Parts: sequence; structure tokens; C-alpha cells
Amino acid sequence: MASNSTHNEFHVFMLIGIMVTFMVSTCNGSFFQDFDLTWGDNRAKIFNGGQLLSLSLDKVSGSGFKSKNEYLFGRIDMQLKLVAGNSAGTVTAYYLSSQGPTHDEIDFEFLGNTTGDPYILHTNIFTQGKGNREQQFYLWFDPTRNFHTYSIIWKPQHIIFLVDNTPIRVFKNVESMGVPFPKNQPMRIYSSLWNADDWATRGGLVKTDWSKAPFTAYYRNFKATQFSSKSSSTSNSDSEWQINELDAYGRRRLRWVQKYFMIYNYCNDLKRFPQGVPVECSH
Repeated sequence: MASNSTHNEFHVFMLIGIMVTFMVSTCNGSFFQDFDLTWGDNRAKIFNGGQLLSLSLDKVSGSGFKSKNEYLFGRIDMQLKLVAGNSAGTVTAYYLSSQGPTHDEIDFEFLGNTTGDPYILHTNIFTQGKGNREQQFYLWFDPTRNFHTYSIIWKPQHIIFLVDNTPIRVFKNVESMGVPFPKNQPMRIYSSLWNADDWATRGGLVKTDWSKAPFTAYYRNFKATQFSSKSSSTSNSDSEWQINELDAYGRRRLRWVQKYFMIYNYCNDLKRFPQGVPVECSH
């Protein structure tokens, strides 16, 4: 009996071990599991056992990747370390997008600059193929020295952009005012590093210095938390994720970023919209 009990305990222990191993690998994931390198030949690389990804740009080509999965509502977190030194003319794009002429898209774009001058973080939201909702920011740190976390929370009620868990932008669903909101098209995660020296730095005045190539950006610690789009009246967790707004601290942080670090807001661009700013700007 003792030996049989020991044998059974061993099997239970092994089963638990297998389950724990499975849970850990599922939670952590890897770039091998979650992403496809889509262009740029060997300029896009996955290494460190799938825990680190790099994109490079040289005079011949940039590079990019996309997620294997599509997402409809959720939170996406990725840590990036941007191109260091003279990154003028380069753009590192990290965004969610569906496909087709009426696609939806939620954008982070990092516009490079000459050594010592700050990156510009460019954000935009497309619904049904139409964008023109740009907000731009300086960052309150050097994004090339260390990894920082850039996140998107996408819910039926709003989209929140976050940097190191600090909200920098909230785009609310105001479909009741006739403004389309991305809520029906699943999106993949994309990222690319490419040359855009015709517009990226000082409107195209500063060109890419190819003597500094290759330019390289690094990615790690990807995490996707997918929300169910079906809420249940009996499930507090389902209803909470649908209605959660920023708390008081989050609202203070948002105001801090927008007061001190926002450098462009389409809602304030009266020259661009002489007939009046878009409807959502008044909400």
C-alpha cells in the first residue's frame, strides 16, 4: 500500500508540475509564440529564448512584425527601448490595426530626432479608415536609455494610451454625437522601424544620417489581456471592465502630462479646422 500511495503521489506531483509549467509558459509567452516577423529579412530578430525582439533599419530597408492573434477589446502592454543617438528621420511605429479601406487603428509612433533633442510621441486613432485625430507629446525621460512600457487600453467606452502606466490620452466613445468609434473590427498588433525623413523630423528638414546606420529598437515583456465583449448582469468583473474610468490619481496624472508635455492637439488647431474643431473635442 505504501509503495502504491507513493506512486500515486508521484503522479499527482508530476501532474501538478506539468500544469504549473503550462500556466507559466502561457502567461509569459514569447515572441516566437505571439508574433511573426513580416518584413526586412534578417533586420528583424528574436533572441534570448524568445524574450527579446529587435528591429533594425539601414539604407536598404527597415523591418517589422505583427501579432499572430487578433484582439477585440483588451489591454496591450509592450516595453520598448528606442533608437539611440541621432535617430532623426526614423519612425518606430507600434499600433493596433485591422485591414482594408475602412480599417480601424490605434497608433503610437515615435519620431526620431538629432542627438540630444527629444523624441516626439505621436498618437492617432482611425475609425472606418479616417484618422486626423493626432496628439503629440514629449516624454519626461530618455526613451533610449532604458526600456519603458507603452500600453493601450481598448474598451467599448474609451481608449486610453499609457506610458509607464501613466495615462497620456483618453479617447471616449461619443457615438451618440455621430462620431464613429472602433468597436467591431478585431485588430492585430503591428510594429515597424522605417525611414520617414520626408516628414518625421522638423517636417522633413532634418534627414536621416545613414552613416549612423543600422538603427535598432528593442522590445520585451509583451502582455495582452483580452476583455470579453459580452457583459453579464451577474458578473461584477465583466461589468466593471466596461465602465471603469480613470480614478482621481489617474486623472491628475493625465492633466499633468497634457499640461507639461503635450505639444500638439488636433482639438486646438483652429487653422486646420476653420469651420470648427471635430465634435468629439467638445466632449
